[in-house]
Amino acid sequence: MTMNEGRWLRLSVLAAVTLGFVAPIVAGLTETARVAFGLDTGPASAGGAPLAALAALPGVGTSLMLTLWTGLASTLLAFFLAFELVMQIGARRRPASWLAPLLAAPHAALAIGFAFLIAPSGWIARALSPWATGWTLPPDVATVHDPWGIALILGLTAKELPFLALVMLASLGSLPVARLVATGRALGHGRRAAWYWLVLPALYPALRLPVYAVLSFSLSVVDMAIILGPSNPPTFAVAMTRWFQAADLGLFAPAALAALVLGLLVALTSLGWHLGAHLVAAHARRRLARGWHPVRARPLGAVAPAAAGLLLAAGLAALLSLIVWSVAWRWSFPHALPERWSLALWRDTRSGWVAVLSETTLIGAGATLLSLILAILWLEGETRGRFGRARWATALIYLPLLMPQLAFLFGLNVVFLKAGLGGDRLTVLWAHAIFVFPYVMLTLTEAWRTLDPRLFHTAASLGAGPWRRFLTVRLPCLAGPILTAAAIGFAVSVAQYLPTLFIGGGRVMTLTTEAVTLSSGGDRRVAGMYASLQALMPLASYGLALALPVLLWKNRKGLLGRG
Repeated sequence: MTMNEGRWLRLSVLAAVTLGFVAPIVAGLTETARVAFGLDTGPASAGGAPLAALAALPGVGTSLMLTLWTGLASTLLAFFLAFELVMQIGARRRPASWLAPLLAAPHAALAIGFAFLIAPSGWIARALSPWATGWTLPPDVATVHDPWGIALILGLTAKELPFLALVMLASLGSLPVARLVATGRALGHGRRAAWYWLVLPALYPALRLPVYAVLSFSLSVVDMAIILGPSNPPTFAVAMTRWFQAADLGLFAPAALAALVLGLLVALTSLGWHLGAHLVAAHARRRLARGWHPVRARPLGAVAPAAAGLLLAAGLAALLSLIVWSVAWRWSFPHALPERWSLALWRDTRSGWVAVLSETTLIGAGATLLSLILAILWLEGETRGRFGRARWATALIYLPLLMPQLAFLFGLNVVFLKAGLGGDRLTVLWAHAIFVFPYVMLTLTEAWRTLDPRLFHTAASLGAGPWRRFLTVRLPCLAGPILTAAAIGFAVSVAQYLPTLFIGGGRVMTLTTEAVTLSSGGDRRVAGMYASLQALMPLASYGLALALPVLLWKNRKGLLGRG
């Protein structure tokens, strides 16, 4: 009876996820394709050739090359530096909780802080001037919006490095790292060589999907590219966002085709990464089988961890700069700190930031709650049905993370408008939940599956039924992981830019959309305040996730993992 209940419960949740999350993605892709080929755009582009129109737009080729360069470079750099960092942390068993602020910070907030840090009049230039540089005025150097996309690459790396490092640290727990390193040392290799040639091949299968998600995001990111990336021409994703928002309806078809091209580009790049990983592994196996000993790169062994630490420190300084700018009243160059401080912006509730904060909180809480309910019911169905997760189910979960948002969000907006939806809080909440659900599901799965089954056997022997065991045993025992998943889901919702922009139609304002808009303005104080709020909200949710279990179970040490 319990297995049947689990099967029906899982099928019900699967139907809800398919209809609520997967079907909108498919419908959005379909509508984007219809617009791309001139089937649903009206007389403005009827009879036109979207491919020729796209190719004729200025800067398309350069935008594509910039996208490939910045996306691949940032992903490779983040992966390499994350592994170098994990090599140090894993060897010395240092806690990695200090990575949480960077992991929780939304992309736009980190990008704005990073721009404040590296701009010609930014914090670094101020700290070094005039005593080290001689500058009394900001230098005429393009450190932000540079044509090579270096600022965007560094910003993306600073954001994705903590995510990949924590994924690696979590996966190391299932590997005999000490034994692998000892084996490598016994064969005459150094510690670094043992990590790269023995630990990394065993670790990489668990990293494949997270790396693809990082690669997809880096190739299709819009908010960070607007704030840090080249502007003329911009990256491909930023260019097509501008085309979608243009008043010229004739740009809709080439913009929709560009969204499909971006999706194809992400797929081909991920395939290239997959093939490249196999070629590198095969080449390494052949050389090691012939008795080749890797050269010990001592300078690299010193520089790489230092570079990772420097980039993480820059990320933390970028977040701190947001708060400093939000309370700076007068801060002229080259002073390292504001000459006058003020809380006037924070006290002025009439400026609208309270309403935007409330809107962001409502949407984030709603999307997180919906995703959490679906994830818990899905996992409970799997547990009762006593079956694991099929590959196709994992593919459904990862689908929103692996597919560029622009490929289907424009079409989804068209679908919503045809259905009389869109432009309100509920549809934006729904769009956010599409991206929140995968993170909640992936965060909660491991804790759910590793919970000791003897607890439920004991409860069943005392006469507790399935739902009573679920409510009185499983949920209390998993309160910590559930709250952590909720905090991660809320942070993901707060960071959503494109879903709010497209589905909200400019009528729903959140901290992210306002921060990105203000980042191109002239008042750094206002931009710093909105970006500070955007960064502090996820941190507050993580703080609640850590504090609530302690308060709830302060007299039950077993539920806190202390005995």
